[in-house]
Formats: sequence, structure tokens, C-alpha cells
Amino acid sequence: MQVHDSQRGDALARLRVDGERLWNSLMQLAQIGATEKGGVCRLALTELDRIARDRFVAWAKEIGCTVRVDAIGNIFARRAGLRDDLPPVTTGSHIDTQPTGGKFDGNYGVLAGLEVLRTLADANVTTLAPLEVAVWTNEEGSRFVPVMMGSGVFAGAFTLEHALDQRDREGISVRDALAAIGYVGENTKPHTVAAYFEAHIEQGPVLEAHDKTIGIVQGALGQRWYDVTVQGMEAHAGPTPMALRRDALLVAADLIHTVNRIALDHAPHGRGTVGWVDVHPNSRNVIPGRVKLTVDLRAADDATLTAMDSALRQACNSAGEQAGIDVTIEQVVYFPPQPFAANLVAAVKEGADMLGFSSMDVISGAGHDAVYLARVAPAAMIFVPCKDGISHNEIEDARADHLEAGCNVLLHAMLKAAQTVPSAPVPEGSCV
Repeated sequence: MQVHDSQRGDALARLRVDGERLWNSLMQLAQIGATEKGGVCRLALTELDRIARDRFVAWAKEIGCTVRVDAIGNIFARRAGLRDDLPPVTTGSHIDTQPTGGKFDGNYGVLAGLEVLRTLADANVTTLAPLEVAVWTNEEGSRFVPVMMGSGVFAGAFTLEHALDQRDREGISVRDALAAIGYVGENTKPHTVAAYFEAHIEQGPVLEAHDKTIGIVQGALGQRWYDVTVQGMEAHAGPTPMALRRDALLVAADLIHTVNRIALDHAPHGRGTVGWVDVHPNSRNVIPGRVKLTVDLRAADDATLTAMDSALRQACNSAGEQAGIDVTIEQVVYFPPQPFAANLVAAVKEGADMLGFSSMDVISGAGHDAVYLARVAPAAMIFVPCKDGISHNEIEDARADHLEAGCNVLLHAMLKAAQTVPSAPVPEGSCV
């Protein structure tokens, strides 16, 4: 589509993705590891993951993309630009799932990116900078830890060797699993990314509750995870008077309430969750002698997260002193709050407004590959609603028109970013 400057803007503004093709691609990918309840079980670096990867690679090559795989198995499908020496404008997500995962978490971001490239290929539009769709390895962390492994290695959050050495519950290493599915790629330095966008279902209820189509993601909550151990004394439930007990579960229960209160005290973005509890000896007529529990604290800024950390540690110290038992706390994960790039966030908002979609500013409460990419490149996210806010569940669902809307916003945000790469003049009479 050769157009002059006077026509180019109008022609690009009229570009729209094929929503039916996007939906059909999602449904085809969802058949790889489909579950009886309508979800998907496709763990990272399994044979099913290989089949899904091969499907994506084939689709990308059909529209002329070059495909490269790095040493942790990340896939990069690249569509050349007029200035192919420029760093790419990249989008993507992941295609591994939870054991009881859904059709859209991660998969939507990858296939929305593919649909953007298909749309440009159909219209014969070439951007100034190259465009790229990334499939990041092991985002979910269901089989291997750490989570967001592929994007974490790319961004330097941890080393390639550390990631390759990780093992699943059967003792299989990431290194061996990559080799088994044929996705050991080039061990080269990560390339520069000019801008990174990630489209995703919200995985929460906010957009649906406010009847908004597009979430303009301002950033991601910071996270601190802890292992807490309450060490009391097990004793017989009958002969031991209440006043003489050292009941670890009673103290743990108070701490669980405290975690909830800490989050409420730091509204609206404070989050506090106790998601796992182990009681010993876990017997009907024995006073619990030891309780282990996890704590997950999240907040939108580091000052708030630090205040929540302080409140939790004070609560643990006070609980132990008052009950006369030991309470220990160990921080095991820290993700600082990650704001997204203001200019890319603005491009998402501009696209939603131009296309006539309702939108609102939101904060991501979950971890995403975009959080790591934001450490090495300008980054932004686009959220669309999911039914009842449910994700990581086989009944996860999203409306086709919402998915199409988010993909159209992604299209125009990427076009804007690909035209405004610094020091890259557009040759007169050329494409975008």
C-alpha cells in the first residue's frame, strides 16, 4: 500500500484486525492440551508445548516472518521494517498454561500480536521499524520455577545458567526439557527492544464491574512473598487447660486476620493473601504445635509496600511475644512496583479513544512478562475484560468483541511506536 504523506494517516487509521480470524486462532491453539471442562493444560516445555510452539512458528512463517529462538527457548517472530537495522517494536506473551488453565491467559497476547502482523501483511503495510512477536518461555511457573522465566532471563533478572539448571518434580531440568522438544536456541546476547506492548485478559473483575472495554494499564503492583513459621507446642486436647496452651494455630489465625487488615489499611491497591497453610501434626485431638504459612503482600508503590512489610514484621514479633512462642518470617520473593512508560501508556489510551472504545486506568495486580521487559525497554499493557474476573481456571472466558477491540488498540499502538523510533526518517513516498 504505497501512499503519500497526505493519505497515509487516514489509511492507517482505517486499519482493523480480523476478529474472526483472531478468535479462530485462539480456538485452534486451545485444542492443544484441551481439557474436558473446556480449559487447557499445556505445561511449559512438554510435548504439548512443542506442538503449540510449532503451530505458532508455522503461522508466523506463512506471513513471511523470520523466526529465531534464544537459549532459554523464547521465540521471536520478526516482520521486517523499512529500516531493519532499527530495534523492533515488540509484543507478545506466553502459551504455557496452568494445570487447570484457560484458553486466553497468555495465549491472547501472543495471537493478538500475530493478528497485528497478519493485518499488516494483508494490507501490504510495512512499518519503519521492524515488528516482532515474542513467545516467552515458562511464564506460569507451573512446571519450573522461577515464574516468568524466559522474559526474566531476557531482561537479566536471573542468569541463563540458573534457569537452565532448574528441575521439575520429576527431576527433569529446563536444559533437558528444551532439548527434548527441540527448542534449544542461540546463546546470544538479548537484542535491544524499542518498545514492548502486551495485550492480556485482565484476570480480575474491575473492567467488567465498570463496564469498560479497555484497561489502560499504568503499571504493576510490587510484590513481597514470605514464609512464616509459628512454633508452639503440641499437646493433648483434653488434659491441657486453655490458659496453659502454646497453640501455634491460634497465633497463625490471628496473623491471617492481620494480613487482611494490613491490606485494607493500604487501600485501594494494597493486597494481602495467605494462600497456603501447613498445620502440624494436623490431628483432631492434638493442639497444633507448628504452623507454616505463606504471605503475599502487594502494593502500587514501594513506600506502601515497605510500610506493609514493616506492619507484618511487627505483627509477627508481637504475636510471638504475647503468646510466648517463636514466630519467624523469611522474605522469599521481591518484585518492586513497576510503572509502565508514559508515552506508551498514552499511545494505548489514544488508540482506545480513536477507536471509540470505553476505557479506564487500571493497575495490574498480577505478574506479567511485561514487568520484566519494562526493566530493559519502554513497556505498556492493554487489558480486556474476562468473564466474572476468573482466570487460572478452566472456565476462564472472554468475549470475542472485547478480544478484537484490544487487538485493534494493540495494532494502532504498535503502528505509532514503529513510526516514531528516534533518528529514523521515513523515505519519501515509502510505506509507513
